[in-house]
Amino acid sequence: MTLATRETMPPPEGPAVGVCATARIATAARGGTTTLPVLDGDGPFELRRLRSRGTEARVCIIGAMTAPLGGDRLRIEATARQDTALHITSAAATLALRGPTPYHATYDVQLTVEEQAQLHWLPKPLICAAGCNLRQTWTVDLALTAQLVLREEQILGRTGEPPGHVASRLTVRRGGRTLLDQQAEYGPGAPGWDGPAVLAGHRAAGQLLIVDPAFEDKPPEVQLIRNAPEDGQAILTPLAGPAALVTAIAPDSLRLRRLLDAAQTTSRHPAPRAGPPQDLFARSDHRGR
Repeated sequence: MTLATRETMPPPEGPAVGVCATARIATAARGGTTTLPVLDGDGPFELRRLRSRGTEARVCIIGAMTAPLGGDRLRIEATARQDTALHITSAAATLALRGPTPYHATYDVQLTVEEQAQLHWLPKPLICAAGCNLRQTWTVDLALTAQLVLREEQILGRTGEPPGHVASRLTVRRGGRTLLDQQAEYGPGAPGWDGPAVLAGHRAAGQLLIVDPAFEDKPPEVQLIRNAPEDGQAILTPLAGPAALVTAIAPDSLRLRRLLDAAQTTSRHPAPRAGPPQDLFARSDHRGR
């Protein structure tokens, strides 16, 4: 792993001091496969090429320093160009900590998927340690023939400690029109976050978003995925577009992952389609191996 030092600089807004860093990933189609002409890590982002799988290029994000801390401004930009397939994972969970300032940290992810392209965004969980204050956004722009699998997991607090505060927003546009726009906020200061209408005492929350034009002909059905009551539960719902959203809550990371895996396995399999991208369901593992 490449070691990096934590250099501080003024963020673009407010008097907070922290790290400002951006990582950029972009693909290109060449000879029937996907290449990575842009793979540029910065600050805490060390980007590693993984072995390709079929026509798919695979990238692992490795944390080169502790981040995000209070006052940090972090951003990842990833673009799957036309006729390419890109899989992004991470080497370990992301740990959000309080840091040396009382100001919030930001972690923004911008994903773009062009025509006949496919993107898997499947990092390890985000752990919100006690005292952290994080604002996280995902902004996704999809072409009409693009395919997407986006998975995110949030763990509220480490073992034996109270949760930190995290506010997140996911905005997905398809063909320039909004497909999904939702916000969530957990932890101290968020109204009702631990009540029966939200997490109901659980400490892990996650979702899996699948966008596939094949759903236009065979949309998924609503499904409730649940084992024992103490293991949490997940629900799969079709969106007003060729997409399905799985939302899950659980007591811990392990049971959350099992719920998301079960929801993905039991969901309706989309019909095969022509073109370079492979089957979304068969390839959406989050292990990064």
